[in-house]
Amino acid sequence: MKKIIEYEFNEHLKTTKATMDCIYESVESSAQICINALKNGNKILIFGNGGSAADAQHIAAELVGRYKVERRGLPAIALTTDSSALTCISNDYGYEQVFNRQVEALANKGDVAIGISTGGTSSNVINALDTAKNMGCKTIGFSGRDGGEMNILCDVNLVVPDDDTPRIQEMHILIGHTICQLIDNEFN
Repeated sequence: MKKIIEYEFNEHLKTTKATMDCIYESVESSAQICINALKNGNKILIFGNGGSAADAQHIAAELVGRYKVERRGLPAIALTTDSSALTCISNDYGYEQVFNRQVEALANKGDVAIGISTGGTSSNVINALDTAKNMGCKTIGFSGRDGGEMNILCDVNLVVPDDDTPRIQEMHILIGHTICQLIDNEFN
């Protein structure tokens, strides 16, 4: 067990170091996009599948509630939480449209759409980012591997340079928390 624990922690540290070396400016740009939108009265829509759905909810909760400091609640919506919308859209239009339809219904020009996909290839995330971009939203991706199609659709794609899904997910929540801290600093 000790060897497995040490291995997992060391792999995490390796991925953290590799990510820090290539993503600093993209994190800063993403935070600034979110800050500008929130200051202009816009909102942030966040979506992803599986563990990325949980990350979307987590980040939205940090913004609506608070991250570390007392400040006003900030408008953020995880598109992964309305079970009636998720099942209705999936049933009537197919799972590929589950986030796209919600973006179409809830987004306004100037909002920020954050799509989370460890490989950058989830069709429902890609469709929603495409719709958001066409509606005049800023688009941010949290991805891994080579970034996939999200590289084309996102104003900023935060690509974790790794192929291991758990490591990518660990970096996504760290990146999300870092962006929350930068937002907190502006609204404190």
